[in-house]
Amino acid sequence: MEEHRGKIPIQPPFYYGWIVVLVAGLSVFFSGPGQTYSISIFIDYYIEDFDYSRSLVSGIYSTATLLAGITLFMMGRLIDRFGQRAMMVTIGINLALALFWNAFLLGPIMMFLGFFMIRLFGQGSMTLIPNTLVPQWFIRKRGRALSVMAVGGFASSALLPPLNTWLIDSFGWRMTWGMWGFALLVVFVPLAYIFVRNKPEHIGEVPDGTPKPVKEDMKNPNVEVNEKSWSLKEAMATRAFWFILFCVIVPALVNTAVTFHIVSIMDLQGLDTGVAAMVLTLMALIGFPVTFVSGYLVDRFQVHYVLAITFFGHIFTLVILLFTDTWWMAVVFGVFWGFVNGFERIVLNIVWPNYFGREHLGSIKGLAQTVMVVGSALGPLPFGLFFDWFGGYQEIILLTILFPVTAGILALLSPQPKYEDYHA
Repeated sequence: MEEHRGKIPIQPPFYYGWIVVLVAGLSVFFSGPGQTYSISIFIDYYIEDFDYSRSLVSGIYSTATLLAGITLFMMGRLIDRFGQRAMMVTIGINLALALFWNAFLLGPIMMFLGFFMIRLFGQGSMTLIPNTLVPQWFIRKRGRALSVMAVGGFASSALLPPLNTWLIDSFGWRMTWGMWGFALLVVFVPLAYIFVRNKPEHIGEVPDGTPKPVKEDMKNPNVEVNEKSWSLKEAMATRAFWFILFCVIVPALVNTAVTFHIVSIMDLQGLDTGVAAMVLTLMALIGFPVTFVSGYLVDRFQVHYVLAITFFGHIFTLVILLFTDTWWMAVVFGVFWGFVNGFERIVLNIVWPNYFGREHLGSIKGLAQTVMVVGSALGPLPFGLFFDWFGGYQEIILLTILFPVTAGILALLSPQPKYEDYHA
């Protein structure tokens, strides 16, 4: 189902793709109510109001996230079939309804369904759609475009935790969910419907805008102007697909685990909740400008090398966490975590369209997003178990380092596959 071709609401003096990027960034921002950094603010209020145990609420959350991750795979196919514009509007409306649902929670079953919907429509779909939309509009400038879009994610992760805290204290957690639902319907959905177009070809444009001569030494080494598009089945026949898919799991698993338990990790080192909150905010603030650096680098160097460097940064960051027992070490950890996060947000999103083209990106990225959400569901549990068994996190952090070590090696072994090698 294609959208109306040739119709755009405005004729800007610049490439229309940048307007699409801004709306895509807004989509990432409004995924916030379904992200762990936002939901975590509500957990203690749930425990207090419903008199549930922390393990019960955590179990409901993890199970709902796991189911949402498995279901998310279908969203990629729907994107390929109906296009990003229709799906962005539809998902925006559904996320708003899910937030209204959470405002009226009465018991564990409603809580499970509420978590499931905001994880599927928020964390999953509201980030999946823009990450398949922006690569349609940019090829040579894809890294820079994704960097601009990523601003929405960092703004969301920096703003929502303190904003949710203030809203809940002022109006209650039920009203806070309702406010976010209302904001989605009033702000995001209309903008997505009015301004989003699926592809530049639909309005008589070409990717990146008006073609201009490109100097030989300034070409993007990862892509060609005439990209080869792989189907999901064809992509799955390559070694690189499976190696990169493992690389997608690692940041989701590690970052979610550390974020979920960051207050407890800091508390064991004699650092209060304020230090933990400072680390999360610092990560977002540092990661924001770093995305522009990583966007520039992936437009200049082979993407699998940049990806490998990112995972070696993960290793270094976890080592710092092992020795974080003072305020200034927490600051160092937050800074390095932000650097790594800024790189991975761009590299892990750009690798799929660069390797496998634009035509079937929804299906391919949908599977990757499914794996990512499943990884985020499984991450916190081992940390919790090791805390119960050993009274701390040192052992599980040491074991966790094995994941980025493996991912870094697999990234180095995953150069862009050549279409001709698999279609002789």
